[in-house]
Amino acid sequence: MRKNAIIFISLAVLSFGLLGCPPKEGGGAGTGASGGADILVGEYGSMTGPQATFGQSTHNGIMMAADEVNAAGGINGRKIKVLSEDDQSKQEEAANAVTKLISQNNVVAILGEVASSASIAAAPICQSAKVPMITPSSTNDEVTRKGNFIFRICFTDSYQGEYQAVFADGWCTANNKPKNVAMLTDVKSDYSQGLAKVFSAKFGTLGGKIAGTQSYANGDSDFHSQLTAIKGTNPSIIYVPGYYTDIGQIAIQARDLGITAPLLGGDGWESPRLIEIGGKSLEGCFYTNHYFYADPSPVVSSFVQKYKERYKQTPDALAALGYDAMKTLADAMKRAAKLDGPSIRDAIGQTKGLVGVTGTINIDANRNATGKKLVIEEIKNGQLTLKATIDPATGGKVVMNDGAAPSTTPSTATSTTTH
Repeated sequence: MRKNAIIFISLAVLSFGLLGCPPKEGGGAGTGASGGADILVGEYGSMTGPQATFGQSTHNGIMMAADEVNAAGGINGRKIKVLSEDDQSKQEEAANAVTKLISQNNVVAILGEVASSASIAAAPICQSAKVPMITPSSTNDEVTRKGNFIFRICFTDSYQGEYQAVFADGWCTANNKPKNVAMLTDVKSDYSQGLAKVFSAKFGTLGGKIAGTQSYANGDSDFHSQLTAIKGTNPSIIYVPGYYTDIGQIAIQARDLGITAPLLGGDGWESPRLIEIGGKSLEGCFYTNHYFYADPSPVVSSFVQKYKERYKQTPDALAALGYDAMKTLADAMKRAAKLDGPSIRDAIGQTKGLVGVTGTINIDANRNATGKKLVIEEIKNGQLTLKATIDPATGGKVVMNDGAAPSTTPSTATSTTTH
């Protein structure tokens, strides 16, 4: 089913539900009425399906944050209750999940999704119902353009993609390699296509060359044809802005063909499953991310310790972003004039200086989080290591962790919005 058709059907169902079931006066669990009723917050994500680790990690972070807020007194004495819906890693199910949360459960706000395509499918439904939605980690720039009730607390692809290009340029220079990059993109992913567009444009302004672009569709298992064509271009780097579900096999097949160039990707690589799938084939590859789990800062180290105690595993960036998204929503609900959609929307939009695990959260006029720190991780000996850090608060330069010279700051990276 085409995306526009999915949205149209969901909006029709939502409109019927809202017309047929008018909101209750004074005291429904999802309303702003006084009393002790729980405040209902909806979450939709990929709990199952090929991108399940995205949804599971995000859910863990959301629930940990919600429990902390409730333990500290909740929202003016009322507890948050999270209602979660599994969209099975499918765009159409994302739209259905959000429709259910709004029309049947009467939630006051929505958290989700990770995958940009799913968020783009769900956002118009939230916008139509005037229910604010915060995506923890959808970086495609189009997501928040869907309406003034749609927010994000992560960086965008216009930000991430430019810094990837700057890093690629600096890496080629430092390693005496020609500025020759091949791209392999997912034709079914708004995320992949958006990043590729930004990366190629910025890399060109730096004097780099896109030697060739090949494509695949999420879920493909044989990439030999595309990689053979890429091998013929003799690239210094292969740029693959996809999801972890495909990257591991792409890396394995690239090495099988004798390709030694490192792969470079975005935050869609982030998953414990990445290295499990790709193994040694990913050695020396890089990707951009929202935080580094071994950051010694008190905020990060405290979060990691609490998460490990609760879930018996190291939190990835999706968990950290889920945590920050819930904390952002809770902070806004405490400040909102009422617990209704427009009031919560206004309060989210006024968020400034909120300290999060993934950096300080400042929401701009376009409903994006600006000035977020970005890290570049390298896979070494089967482990994630910190390769570089970019912090707009300190000038936005690419600071290499191995002592290499930093690259030039992108002209627009600190002013554009993010994923």
